[in-house]
Amino acid sequence: MKRFFPAPLLSVSMFFLWLLLNVSVSPGNLVLAAALGIFAPLLLAPLRPQQAHIRRPRVIIRLLCRVGTDVVMSNLQVAKGVLRAGSRQPHSVFVHIPLDLRDAHGLAALSMITTVVPGTVWSELALDRSMLLLHVFDLKDEAAFIEHFKHAYERPLMEIFE
Repeated sequence: MKRFFPAPLLSVSMFFLWLLLNVSVSPGNLVLAAALGIFAPLLLAPLRPQQAHIRRPRVIIRLLCRVGTDVVMSNLQVAKGVLRAGSRQPHSVFVHIPLDLRDAHGLAALSMITTVVPGTVWSELALDRSMLLLHVFDLKDEAAFIEHFKHAYERPLMEIFE
């Protein structure tokens, strides 16, 4: 079964995404969605070096809620910082964050999270994956930020992937 469906969740997701994007369940779209769901993962399987193993899937929901909350709060903080930039300049800094997370899939998820959350930019990852350089738009307390980052993002990703 794995030979024909190397990533079943990806196949199902692509099938429904195709139908959703086309806003149609006509026979032609059903055939195209099925073909896309079957053949795209087969053709892309050699590009995926290793399988992700999710250890605790329930933690994903908690992480998504946390990221959603942080996105909204960061948007408000960045907007506030931009609007009052004339009277108070934001304190933009690069922060070195020591990492305990080593899984490649977890690090990829962490990079996407930092890209989605406004005010943070993933700048560099050490070759041994032990240190992350992150740019923060407006930082008040570096130690508190590092603790928040590790608690809110790194630890849940470690629970999910390691």
